[in-house]
Amino acid sequence: MELSTLRVFMTVANERSFSRAAEKLGRTQPAVSLSLQRLELELGEKLLDRSAKDVMLTDAGAKVLEFARRFQNLEGELQNSIAELRDHSAGRLVIGANESTALYLLRHIECYRGVYPKVKVQIRRSFSSRIPDEIVDGNLELGVISYEPHDERLISSVIYSDSLAFVVSPEHHLAHRKEVPISELGSEVFIAHNVRSAYRDTVIRAFHERGIPLRMDVEMPTVETIRWMVERNAGVAFLPRMCVEQEIAEGRLVAIRVREVEMERKIYLMRPSRRAVSYAAEAFLGMVVK
Repeated sequence: MELSTLRVFMTVANERSFSRAAEKLGRTQPAVSLSLQRLELELGEKLLDRSAKDVMLTDAGAKVLEFARRFQNLEGELQNSIAELRDHSAGRLVIGANESTALYLLRHIECYRGVYPKVKVQIRRSFSSRIPDEIVDGNLELGVISYEPHDERLISSVIYSDSLAFVVSPEHHLAHRKEVPISELGSEVFIAHNVRSAYRDTVIRAFHERGIPLRMDVEMPTVETIRWMVERNAGVAFLPRMCVEQEIAEGRLVAIRVREVEMERKIYLMRPSRRAVSYAAEAFLGMVVK
């Protein structure tokens, strides 16, 4: 059953005349009659009583008219919804990120919401290693990771360049120093992130290669809890600078240079290369990727 056939039926029912319906639809009367005959044959019911001067609906015809109007309303709602998606008055944006890479999205999300306040934004927490496959599989539209995926099924763009920062409390005995060598950090208590990352691997390797003990006596699940403990002088930490910029600016943390553990990393925003993304995602890409 096609919506076009139901529209012909509704027009005949409303006009109560094949000729008037044909004129309104811009079709010939035989074409209108043939369309209605096919509909009746498909449903196995007589929908119109053609014996009277004006066309009358049968009981089955009245029921079909009721549902046809519902279909028409749904079609109108669908067209309105598509129009809203096009002008970003509706829709949803789903981006995959882990805890630290989600921080790089905050300013972009703030700007995006300012321009498109009716689009719902969901940042879905996921392991960085799984995000590329989730995009390819269609579970995510976009994703943010800290390594280049090198996958032809994905398009990636750099949206941020970050570095590793060694931070201590303002009350820590090293807080007055601008720079310290890694050799002086063997006795420090490090508050470590217990999630595997390129930053964590870099720190561990730097200490191991120089034979310096790395006391990761406390491991925490989130960057926020690490910051909290370092601020209270319960230990020191290496953290992405983006995660501690505000605390450093406000004097709640002090950043000290450690030449042997300097590292930069790029943050990549990914999208699928072999399928189109939603209007909401396309608009976000347009704002973020320059």
